[in-house]
Amino acid sequence: MPVLFCKNILYNLPRSSISKITSSNLVVKRNISNMSSEVPQEFVKVFSKIDSLKPTFIDRLAHAVEIPAVSSDESLRPMVFKKAEFLVDELTKLGFTDIQKKDLGIQPPPVENPKLQLPPVVLSRYGSDPKKKTVLVYGHYDVQPANLSDGWDSEPFTLTVDEKKGLLKARGSTDDTGPLLGWLNVVQAYKESGVEFPVNLVTCFEGMEESGSLGLDAMIARESDSYFKGVDAVCISDNYWLGTKKPVLTYGLRGCNYYQVTINGPKADLHSGVFGGVIAEPMVDLMQILSTLVDSKGKILIKGIDEMVAPVTDKEKGLYEKIDFSVDELNAAAGSKTSLYQKKEDILMHRWRYPSLSIHGVEGAFYSQGAKTVIPAKVSGKFSIRTVPDMDSEKLTKLVVGHCNAAFEKLDSPNTCHAELIHDGNYWVSNPFNAQFTAAAKATKVVYGVEPDMTREGGSIPITLTFEEQLKTSVMLLPMGRGDDGAHSINEKLDISNYMNGMKIMAAYLKYYADSPEN
Repeated sequence: MPVLFCKNILYNLPRSSISKITSSNLVVKRNISNMSSEVPQEFVKVFSKIDSLKPTFIDRLAHAVEIPAVSSDESLRPMVFKKAEFLVDELTKLGFTDIQKKDLGIQPPPVENPKLQLPPVVLSRYGSDPKKKTVLVYGHYDVQPANLSDGWDSEPFTLTVDEKKGLLKARGSTDDTGPLLGWLNVVQAYKESGVEFPVNLVTCFEGMEESGSLGLDAMIARESDSYFKGVDAVCISDNYWLGTKKPVLTYGLRGCNYYQVTINGPKADLHSGVFGGVIAEPMVDLMQILSTLVDSKGKILIKGIDEMVAPVTDKEKGLYEKIDFSVDELNAAAGSKTSLYQKKEDILMHRWRYPSLSIHGVEGAFYSQGAKTVIPAKVSGKFSIRTVPDMDSEKLTKLVVGHCNAAFEKLDSPNTCHAELIHDGNYWVSNPFNAQFTAAAKATKVVYGVEPDMTREGGSIPITLTFEEQLKTSVMLLPMGRGDDGAHSINEKLDISNYMNGMKIMAAYLKYYADSPEN
């Protein structure tokens, strides 16, 4: 059993004990015994069933996260396929129909294995009543890399349930396995409570989101008038609250262009004692190029990028003043006091509506512990730029490649340099006042007792724009996790209360949207 319990709970407790796990971190606590007086009667049965099925839902998450579905690691590609099979099995058990695994073909370069197969997109349906609205829910079952040696407190692919802190900890717990399973759990809760499911549900679960969603755009285009025909709305739960105290709904995302600059030098790695000082070292050239991209204050140094950014209007500035957030919450989420800004508005605008450039790592260089005195023959620097309105990806790439080439030429090095775009995804902004957002806001108020903040986000989910354009319908981001979940970091977690209450919001949102007079 892949669940690890800690903090005064024995390892591998039976399900009867799992049900005793508390949700101590609720923003607004709900007394289940008095649910009928606090929650609309139409949700009492479903919400109660969600609570009673907590052990089952945690067990399902535990089995899912134990599969190391790291899409960026070619050696783990079989595990990504295994997780797709896990989802197919779960969907089948719950009564979903027309379950299909859409083949996306071979992964394009750069890859080590030229025959590397892309993992499938799992499509399925729950209900096909022509009188009901149809909601497509998207999620991804692949995850970021994780190793105990990275600094995790426990094995990253073993679910740790911390009763005292009310946490579920594992890679994928919040990004995005937990939220993805939330939709399956909601179906089970409706089914076992005897309440009619309010909409027709279509799932679209992919296994390459953490690696650029390769092949997904084309698949959505192909299925727009086929499998996805008749979809009224798309809902994505693959982002997070702004902070840790208040739920949000998200209507905008930055895009992401991911780049690689490669320096080639000697034919093979060399001994620095023999060749140091007499050959041009690729690593030295790369470090100098990377240092020209961004300064320590976060300012992008590539000419022409600032001119592409849409100017801030007074009306837009006013939106940021109403949002509940502070620099203390940012510092808490980062685990340090390293914020570049102290004002809430400055932090949010640089997180949401201004571009940023981040340097992620170097491939080909020595990185382990110890003192290896090697001169690497070939190194590749990885960096990305988060894009915002009105930045054009093609124009941006020309600026980036031109900048890297110019910086290399100044070095007068005999090595060679090649800068390239690895993948890109456009920014996205939607209407936060349409039927979807209104339904989700009402659902949030029912569960948490507060109106959600309407936010944009600094992260990227490029597929939002593809769904919107190809299906010609609205898209909404309905986050489950909190801003301190550490989605791509060590000790990724999901609060138990967010897992349970997130499912209640999903359940209520589907009902409110089903009853809304418009799409």
